[in-house]
Amino acid sequence: MARKRIREEEEATIDMTPMLDIVFIMLIFFIVTTSFVKEAGIEVNKPKAANQSKQKSANIFVAVKDNGEIWLDKRRVDIERVAANIEKLLAEQPTEVVIIQADKDAKHGIVVKVMDAIKEAGIDRISIAAAKG
Repeated sequence: MARKRIREEEEATIDMTPMLDIVFIMLIFFIVTTSFVKEAGIEVNKPKAANQSKQKSANIFVAVKDNGEIWLDKRRVDIERVAANIEKLLAEQPTEVVIIQADKDAKHGIVVKVMDAIKEAGIDRISIAAAKG
């Protein structure tokens, strides 16, 4: 009987500390290496292009819908507030390129105003997204 009591008291336990340390280190690694992309927040019907060039990844996307709505960082923005919002996003994560996702039926004048606002915010390289044609 004495032997059974000793075995019951000496139950093996697993130390979880090393595994939690590794999981925490992996979490920090993935957070640090992830690039955060500020999507426009909507899908647009992009025009087709015969010639296209692949741009290096951008962090800021501006969408212009066919009805004239401008979307930035998953919310609708007035044309007067585009430059201020771009400046705020640049302060959070600097980038050299902003990509405009304009619907193929969007008015040319609105797209040009958006381009002017982006340049006013300090970005000189603006790309316009197109679908493969």
